[in-house]
Amino acid sequence: MSFGTVQENELERYRTMSEPSAIFSQRPLFAALAMIGAGASFALVNGALQASTMQLGVPSTSAAFWQYALGLVVALPWVLRRGVSALKTRQIGWHLLRAGLAVIGIQLWVAGLARVEIWQAIALVMTSPFFVILGAKLFFGERVGLVRWLATIAGFSGGMVILQPWTEAFSWAAVLPVGAAAFWGGTSLVTKKLTETEHADSITVYLLLLLTPVNAVLALGDGGIVPSGDALWLLIGAGGLTVVANYLLTLAYQKADATFVQPFDHLKLPLNIAVGFIAFGFAPTGAFWPGALVIVGASLLVMLDEQKRSAREATALGKA
Repeated sequence: MSFGTVQENELERYRTMSEPSAIFSQRPLFAALAMIGAGASFALVNGALQASTMQLGVPSTSAAFWQYALGLVVALPWVLRRGVSALKTRQIGWHLLRAGLAVIGIQLWVAGLARVEIWQAIALVMTSPFFVILGAKLFFGERVGLVRWLATIAGFSGGMVILQPWTEAFSWAAVLPVGAAAFWGGTSLVTKKLTETEHADSITVYLLLLLTPVNAVLALGDGGIVPSGDALWLLIGAGGLTVVANYLLTLAYQKADATFVQPFDHLKLPLNIAVGFIAFGFAPTGAFWPGALVIVGASLLVMLDEQKRSAREATALGKA
């Protein structure tokens, strides 16, 4: 999973979640295929990052920098199509906070991929929505409800089953994807706050512009290795595919409601497992399957609860 999986299109998700559900919205098949394509692209990104760091020895900080720097080069002309107006903001503090949380999440994620097999990392980072629920309660005072509390407890329990901290096989490196999930959850909450007043282009521009120099400083502090040979091509591919994946995510949320396309996002789990197995021969252990099933099930429960809430709100507005 790349940062874009949980962040670059959060504003689209929050926008559609606040509207009445329309399962049979325009072009649902196209939206589903776009979401699956995004998941496949992110799986290839993760495979490229794991190969460049775990096998070719590129420091995780350098890999993170090159992935997003190359993505910035590809995406910036399109993002800045509105010109300097895209930089106008009254919320620079929130932008800085969002970028800071995102940087930490990215660094933890890539560091995790350098040390943890891809199947374990992707399952653990899927706990991010449960951190969003906790943060929404703690920082925004949002009503959570019994269903979401139960889903959150179940989701974290599934993560514990995968981690197995009570066994001798446990490695603290496996906590890195969980840390990434927590910080990306925080970034989602800030994104939600920004969408109240900021244009989508401004949110994207500030994230890209702030991420790259901070990642560069971290890479320089870690030796600043400029990759070459296979590692360079892998990171170029990761940067390009990051842009492709986020574009496909945008298409998915534009063509259908989030409640329709979200279940297809869970296909990223088997897609990442397939990439890990084909590229590296990594195969999940027995403890992975029950833990992953609980995490996915809890995520779907949250989605269904959100769908019911949206329907109730739509009904209430219709009666008003």
